[in-house]
Amino acid sequence: MTTAELSSTQADKVVDARGTSCPGPILAAKKGIVDVKVGGIMAVLATDGGTKKDLPAWAKKTGHDFLGVIEEQGYFKLFVRRAK
Repeated sequence: MTTAELSSTQADKVVDARGTSCPGPILAAKKGIVDVKVGGIMAVLATDGGTKKDLPAWAKKTGHDFLGVIEEQGYFKLFVRRAK
């Protein structure tokens, strides 16, 4: 997805993992994805730069779709679509 598309994407669940470092954002995503219906979108807010690499790997490993990341003022907003 493009940055513009991501910016206008409405997440079904927002997980705020700002202020935590690895593995905090991944654990928060793992906990949060169960509250999202299949086909729904979860947004993960993170300040740890490693999350930009770790979350796509986690999504691929667990069978979900990583949609992309946008940089907000002081944090990252990463989007995952629940696939199963």
